[in-house]
Amino acid sequence: MDRVAATTLRENDLRVTAQRLAVLEAVGAHPHATADEVADAVREKIGAVSRQAVYDALNSLIEKGLLRRIQPVGSPALYEDRVKDNHHHLICRICGRVDDVDCAVGEAPCLSAADDLGYEIDQADVAYWGRCPECQALGKKTTPLDPVPSRSGRRAANEAATKRATSTAVPQPSTL
Repeated sequence: MDRVAATTLRENDLRVTAQRLAVLEAVGAHPHATADEVADAVREKIGAVSRQAVYDALNSLIEKGLLRRIQPVGSPALYEDRVKDNHHHLICRICGRVDDVDCAVGEAPCLSAADDLGYEIDQADVAYWGRCPECQALGKKTTPLDPVPSRSGRRAANEAATKRATSTAVPQPSTL
């Protein structure tokens, strides 16, 4: 990964630094992680690093289109490396799990605003809110007025979803 990531950084006119490599690896391993979660993973990999250095790395990678920042309502910003498509997100109101979902089906309805007011639209961000399969199976109920779960609850749900996806998914080509 480091060699491929280093090449990707160079191709995007970014200096190859330990922080940037570790941030790319952390986001790749933990999609939909918060900046604090990314910083924790970076520290585990390379040792002491300031929160500001992690934010700087995240921002430079976003500017070059190597990472994407999403911010569901009531949630801190989340980072992902799936950037080559216009996908959306499923968010569990109970545990905070976030999953990727392909664009709405049909003839690009997610890019067709009823009135674009003269804008040239190139992306739509859609969040589908509800209950994940695990929370449904546990019989947990929610309403649209329930608060977004804490970061630690979301982290556990996302880690469980990542483990499930990597154990059952067909390998996808890297977006880096």
